[in-house]
This record gives sequence, C-alpha cells and structure tokens, in this order.
Amino acid sequence: MKLKLKRPIVFFDLETTGVDTARDRIVEISMIKVMPDGEEITKTRRLNPGMHIPAEATAVHGITDDDVKDCPTFAQVAKSLEQFIRGCDFGGFNSNRFDLPVLVEEFLRAGVDVDLKRRKFVDVQNIFHKKEQRTLVAAYKFYCDRDLDEAHSAEADTRATYEVLKAQLDRYPDLENDVDKLAEFSSRGESADYAGRILYNEKGEEIFGFGKYKGRSVAEIFRVEPSYYAWMMNGDFPLYTKKVITEIRMRDKLQNK
Repeated sequence: MKLKLKRPIVFFDLETTGVDTARDRIVEISMIKVMPDGEEITKTRRLNPGMHIPAEATAVHGITDDDVKDCPTFAQVAKSLEQFIRGCDFGGFNSNRFDLPVLVEEFLRAGVDVDLKRRKFVDVQNIFHKKEQRTLVAAYKFYCDRDLDEAHSAEADTRATYEVLKAQLDRYPDLENDVDKLAEFSSRGESADYAGRILYNEKGEEIFGFGKYKGRSVAEIFRVEPSYYAWMMNGDFPLYTKKVITEIRMRDKLQNK
C-alpha cells in the first residue's frame, strides 16, 4: 500500500558504537526520503565516530575502525543531513527509543540545532509489537514473506522497515494510512525529551519520569531544590534532555519574576 503523505517522511536506521544514547556515536546512517508523490530518495553513508568501535558492536553490524578511518565525521555532514530531513516526518524501527535520540545528540554535538517538535514519528516496531510481538527479521518475514538476508546493514534495515510499514497498512484495516495517526498509534506515551526522562502529566506539565522525584513537576523541583538542576546538568544525561530542562527552568523563572 502506498503511503498517504501530507509532507515527506524519512525512514532511517543507524549503526552505532553501542547502545548508550548519550555516549555512543553513529558509524553508519541510511535514510529513505519518501515524497508525497511516492518518489524515494536514498542516502547511505558511513561515518568516523571519533572513537573506537567496540568488538561487541562490530559483531552486530560488521563495521570496524579501519572501515571508517577515512570517512567524514558526523559534524562534517551535519548541515547537509539537516537540510535533507528539514520539514520531514520520521519512520524507523525502535527509532523513538534509540535512533532518534542518538541522531539528535549527534546534531547537538555538531552545533546544529534541529527543530523536530512539530514533526511526527512513526515507530514501526511499536506497531508491530502492539499487533504481533516480534523482531524486525521476524516482522519482515511475517509481513513481507521474505528473509532479511542483510540484517544490521543500515540500508537493508531501513528498506525493510519501510516495506514492513506498507505491509502493515495492507494487513490491518483499522490502521489508518495517515502519518499523524500512525505516529499516535506507534508512540509509547508523550515525553518532553527523546530519552523519556521528562514526561507530561494530564495537565500538559513537564514531570520527572525517573528518580526520587518521579511524577513531580520539573519546574517546581528546580524552584525549591536548584541543586537538582545542577546535578542533572553535570550528570551523564543526553544533551537534548539538558536542553529541555534548561528551557523549563528559564521559562519558569520568567513566569515567576
């Protein structure tokens, strides 16, 4: 089934040095930009992460330090990537919890501030798990009746994710062919940051999603315990999470002058 699009959507997949969204780096990125008229534009490239690629990561995606030693860094391609994804929605497999946070961190490190607040994010894994409870390889076999021979190649995984979503739309009549609705269905709950550390309550207020103040208002805690803000800013939290809490703190200060 052809996707009904109001604006372009970028399906993407990352291969990385590890699974820590705050620390690890991208070694390969693949994007398929699908236009409203059905045109597809594919970009795949390897990147030098500026750090050693651990053997455990190489065992998953097969990329070594030697493979990327002469490749550009993310910072060197960040501006062109930002232009490629500007104004687009996003689709991926486990992308809301991993690929998207990692990508945003890389942009922030490169000094390129991407504004994704008005974008929609379709996580095909969440749709799959809500419907069938399996993995990408199984999803590809289940929905497309084909084996994913090059699993953990960024482009193969990206192409498989795009094809699985189209097959999901064919299989489930109740799954509406609309990116806004797909993003809503595939989300796991609203969060102010991509790492899920800062959530929203029923009033739309930012609350902590972790730690001793879980469920409490972020602005209120920073007001009565400023050291907690300092602890988070100095701690091992993603750059985007730090950006979000800084915006909350500054907004609250202005409102309570």
